[in-house]
Amino acid sequence: MIDAAHLCDTEKITHNNTHSAMPYKNIGIIITTFIALLLGSGMVAAQDSTEVVIPDFEHIKREVNNPHSAYYYPILTAKYNSNDTTMTLDEYRYYYLGYTFQEDYNPYRRSEFSHQIDHLYKQGRKLSVAEYENLIRFAQQTLNDDPFDLRQINILIYALKGTHRHKEAAIWQYRLDHIIDAILSTGDGITPESAWHVIYPTHEYIILNCLGMKGVEFIFVEPCYDYIEIEENNRRIEGFYFNVERILDVYDTKYCHEEGDET
Repeated sequence: MIDAAHLCDTEKITHNNTHSAMPYKNIGIIITTFIALLLGSGMVAAQDSTEVVIPDFEHIKREVNNPHSAYYYPILTAKYNSNDTTMTLDEYRYYYLGYTFQEDYNPYRRSEFSHQIDHLYKQGRKLSVAEYENLIRFAQQTLNDDPFDLRQINILIYALKGTHRHKEAAIWQYRLDHIIDAILSTGDGITPESAWHVIYPTHEYIILNCLGMKGVEFIFVEPCYDYIEIEENNRRIEGFYFNVERILDVYDTKYCHEEGDET
């Protein structure tokens, strides 16, 4: 069970290089720790037993844009929104990675409701029913705009449990687990060649938390990798690589000129 105190944890990450200068990294050196995700050892076990599939983004683009494909994005969206439990890991992979080819995808998006949510979950105390309801409302509004804000999904689960809406919480937990599984199935994070593919920088920290690890330093590795060094651990892993090529491509194509116009 997550309590309100867990929502206030932070970790310090040292950022550098070009990638760190982009909008998300400008949020600050203090990175919010996005709650241990209630995934437990089962999620790690799932990663160990799941075949790794390195994403082919050209193929993904063709499939999610093809009305005759089983991976056509509106079909996947409809299955996800209807809580279809027959949705396979492969479909979750296409749904997650295919979102980068949707018009409203912005890899550095920050919710306009986040300040409202921050105010509530940083209370450091048990929330009232009304406060839980506000968390639910703001989280749902955010997710209507950005379905892959995993931090908001986790906050929504926390608030739903706080109001004893356990069936709804279980639905969102199921979605979150399978999105995390989809990310973990794209690599093992040990080398640049086997880096995990993420569509938001924030997902890197969520994956670390999912694995029960804490980042201590961020390094951008050319041409398209985020490397996060982690605290000493009994698995003797020094850090993990995340492939952010798709994030950088979309940013350069859709948003880089906007930042230049403002300067």
